[in-house]
Amino acid sequence: MLTVSDNDFGNLRSHDDSENGVRLQDSPVRTGNRLPLAKRLYVALDYDNLDDALRLVDQLRDSGVSFKIGMQLFYKTGPVVIERLRETGCEIFLDLKFHDIPNTVAGAADSAAALGVSMLNVHAAGGIEMMRRSKQAAVERARQSGMKPPLVIAVTQLTSTDQQTMNEQIGIAGTVADTVVRYARLAQAAGLDGVVASAHEILAIRAACGEQFVTVIPGIRPAWAAANDQKRIVTPAEAIRLGADYLVMGRPITHAPDPQDAVRKILAEMADAAKEIL
Repeated sequence: MLTVSDNDFGNLRSHDDSENGVRLQDSPVRTGNRLPLAKRLYVALDYDNLDDALRLVDQLRDSGVSFKIGMQLFYKTGPVVIERLRETGCEIFLDLKFHDIPNTVAGAADSAAALGVSMLNVHAAGGIEMMRRSKQAAVERARQSGMKPPLVIAVTQLTSTDQQTMNEQIGIAGTVADTVVRYARLAQAAGLDGVVASAHEILAIRAACGEQFVTVIPGIRPAWAAANDQKRIVTPAEAIRLGADYLVMGRPITHAPDPQDAVRKILAEMADAAKEIL
């Protein structure tokens, strides 16, 4: 089993397991995708103030992880939180789940891309035209600004949604997996880069949309963490074995007594799983 030194995050970023020929940072999750594992972990900054968010970013700065900014923090601070995070050079996922008429969402995607984020999302339920225009707007804004275009991904079904909720309250018939795959196909047809989904649907999405279609997986809970309000959850290792591109985790890290130690353990677990599928 891969072990990670507790001395500092620098060891964790450059660890070389020469016996197995695997570098923690370079282990591919699947063929053709070799981003550092640390960058694949998006830590959700679910705070209601800038100071707490920046404090955690500073604590985890040397780990190489990425960060997700959601509604609570963005609506509290506005773009300043993104500006401050960009100063650190980290990857940023702006998780605002745009869902409106196509023209409005295109404008929102344009504004989000202008902030220099690495990833943004829209609701697949908005339809192909809404998704297509959001992608076009983000790409064009990035081109005009001389920046790398962000990944534009679609939300399929929230990981807090189970089949009973989807069927009886949201009014969508069938299984959650069938709905997720249908939305994934729509997102791909619209030209989006991938989807947000539960790890339980990764294999079905791969079968429907191919290996290059990105999967962003929330609802990740290490065995030592509480499930909270998530219902369709898996461990970090399980998500990596299934082929997840990006993992999103919040409370197991932000509520941990020692967030740095929590990240170390999570990245070590991800690395062990990545070695298994090489």
